[in-house]
Order: sequence, then structure tokens, then C-alpha cells
Amino acid sequence: MKTKYLDKRKWRRLKRSFYKEVLTSYQGTSVLIGALQIKEVKAPLTVKIIDQDVLVADNHFTWLQIMPEDTNYSMTVMYNDKNNVVQYYFDINKSHTLELGKARREDMYLDVLALPDGRCEIVDEEDVVRAVKYKKMTQEEKEFAYKIAHQLVDDIRKDFGKFKELAQFAYQKVMER
Repeated sequence: MKTKYLDKRKWRRLKRSFYKEVLTSYQGTSVLIGALQIKEVKAPLTVKIIDQDVLVADNHFTWLQIMPEDTNYSMTVMYNDKNNVVQYYFDINKSHTLELGKARREDMYLDVLALPDGRCEIVDEEDVVRAVKYKKMTQEEKEFAYKIAHQLVDDIRKDFGKFKELAQFAYQKVMER
């Protein structure tokens, strides 16, 4: 596992950015929400999602990071410079810490990507294989990560609207500050 901070403090692609976060409650659950406003990048980032090349990081993009307390995933919603969602990115986590200024998660290498229309896929499986090979992750942790990822894919396919609603709530909550 690797510890990752929500504020992207070590992401070298960023030249200038602004980060703010809030700890709040959504439907009875504590949620930490972080907004990374990307002012300037060294180079744009485009990724392949399903059958599309999607620009996910560039000047004036915003990444909204959402960590619900009792889940084993966190969601990053990526907005372009026109404030349109371009991708929903779900990190599978062993655990996460909802601490203002030090929000972090124990990343399990496996991720789920979803397009704004709800089509989704599991990605970074080769990272999981490598993590097990180099003993950064046990076989049991690998199985747990896949269980969470498959459950998340099922949830997205059944009711993607609930993730969009959470994103809308989170965006309003953190951007009003």
C-alpha cells in the first residue's frame, strides 16, 4: 500500500494550484471533500477511458476529491475549464483518514474509471500484480481490492445517479467556502 494525500502535494505535473477542503456530513455519513483548483500544469494529461481519449488535467481544471467515512473507496470528479465533468475516478483504499489538512488514504493500486454517461471499467490491474510480486500487498489484500472494485462497478451500473448527486453536493459544499 502507499499513502496518498488528497492535496496532491507531491504531484510534479502541477505548476500552480489552490487547494481547499471541508469536513461535512452527507446522508448521515462524515465526508471529507477536497477541491484542487489547477491553475497551471507543466503538461496536459490525457488518459484512455473505455474507448475515448479524455483530457483530465490542464490549466483551469478542478479536481473534486470525496472521501466518505465508511467506504473503501474515494471518488475524484474531474471538471474541465468549462466546469463540465470529464471523468469520475474511484480509488480503492484499504483505509482513509478524514483529517483536515492531512486527509490521506491507503491506496490499494486498483481503480475504477467512469465516464459522465456511467460507462465504467476497472483499471491499473498491472499495478496490483506488481504490488503483490514485490510484497507491497498481500494476496488477501488483492482479493479485497477486487471485491470492492467489482462491488463499485455494480453500484455504478445500478445507480450512477447517486454518485452524481454526491458530487453535486460536494461541489456546492466546498466551493461555497
